[in-house]
Amino acid sequence: MNGGSYVQKSDAPALILALLVTLGLLGGGVWLLVNRLGGPLGREPIAGSNPGQPSTDAGESQGLGAVQPAPAGGVASFAAVQNVPSGSFNYGGSTSWAPIRLSVDAQVQAARPELQLRYVNPVGKSAGSGTGITMLINNEIAFAQTSRPVTDAEIREAQERGIQLKQIPVALDGIAAAVNPSLDLAGISVAQLTDIYTGKVSNWQQVGGPDLAIVPLTRSVDSGGTVDILLRGQQMGSNVKIVANTTDALRALANTPGGIYFASAPEVVPQCTVKPLPVGFQSGNFVSPYQGTYVQPAQCPSQRNQLNVEAFRNGSYPLTRNLFVVVREKGGPEQQAGEAYANLLLSNDGQEAVGKAGFVRIR
Repeated sequence: MNGGSYVQKSDAPALILALLVTLGLLGGGVWLLVNRLGGPLGREPIAGSNPGQPSTDAGESQGLGAVQPAPAGGVASFAAVQNVPSGSFNYGGSTSWAPIRLSVDAQVQAARPELQLRYVNPVGKSAGSGTGITMLINNEIAFAQTSRPVTDAEIREAQERGIQLKQIPVALDGIAAAVNPSLDLAGISVAQLTDIYTGKVSNWQQVGGPDLAIVPLTRSVDSGGTVDILLRGQQMGSNVKIVANTTDALRALANTPGGIYFASAPEVVPQCTVKPLPVGFQSGNFVSPYQGTYVQPAQCPSQRNQLNVEAFRNGSYPLTRNLFVVVREKGGPEQQAGEAYANLLLSNDGQEAVGKAGFVRIR
């Protein structure tokens, strides 16, 4: 046996060991890659396929400051989103989504003209999260836009009709309490807001303000009014006045020194005729829904209050919620349209546009 044969045989165990180590490293790399992608290689996960949200009874919020995690997946651009169906699809729901429908949806339509979207108002009722979900259950729209989670009551109603609902979080929204600009009040706590809307507090003097009767305004809970976040199962006070929409509420506030209303921050904070109130988890520890110093009405509209997006994002501001796309899980083009729309909003292009519309990106 020559020297060359001897070297080859003596090196064989080392070569086998090296091969096994290499295969192990390759296998580990594939395992890590699969887990980072959240699914099999070559298959893009569907956003929100396992939302795992805690649903609640009708009229009860999932909790102040409680938000859903961002779904797995996401792509860079509108153009890269897959499984976008062609056709015309009706959708409806929350008025808090108005800034998104105005600006973001226009960008979606320009980038993906095959997906034609048409917003539909409910017949004989005010538009809102609740009416949007009802329209979805009644098969009147392909998907719904909501500013609150689907409730247990809505889940039961859908199941009675053989329908499964899925909600997909796409953005984070701050909620701002607004008062008349003349009201002298440093801020208000969440508990004090609840006391106002349950009728336990009826004068601003009781929460550190002037001796002035409080006039609470809200949209109805059924149409999607955000007052359910404060009520948390309690009865609304008899002194609370119901308004048709946020526009009517803001007009009323401008002429009602003791009035208060709260709604989606992008709808309230930039307005010239009302004053957004700083809000705190506890009295005296307030965080403003706007950045920096309050811009007085006399300075508006040349200057406007800007959203305190960072406080919404980091949780120091106590009134936040998710925005959801809700679909019926029955397969077919309508579910595909709703999921595609959610994926478009969860793309990098979509999240950037959502942020510019005044909401907080979740990815």
